[in-house]
Amino acid sequence: MKSITIDSKLENKGHYVPGVISNGMLYISGQLPVHHETGAPLADNITQQTLDALHNVELVLNAAGLKKENVIMCHVYIPNVEYWDEVNAAYAKFFGTHKPARVVVPSRELHGGALVEIEAMAEIPNNK
Repeated sequence: MKSITIDSKLENKGHYVPGVISNGMLYISGQLPVHHETGAPLADNITQQTLDALHNVELVLNAAGLKKENVIMCHVYIPNVEYWDEVNAAYAKFFGTHKPARVVVPSRELHGGALVEIEAMAEIPNNK
């Protein structure tokens, strides 16, 4: 296993957990837009929190030399399914024509009162 961290000089949108490479896959977990000091979400709406969390996913992908197109699956954790339309719209905006699989999981165990958390899996090409 190998850990992937982002350059601390980059403008990440909040807390992130370093990615882990194992068995040809990059696992990015706990991407969550929060204030570094207070732990409170930076955005107060589900659309912006989703985009911020996906931005952090992209930073880890870039640090691993991968692109959005390498993402094959995301688990999206939200407090309840009423937010699905906004999450889906933000997801589509971020990924564009690339449509990785996604699973939306209602959860009451979100960090710091957040509206969304994302775990992503990316395939590492054989030549990497």
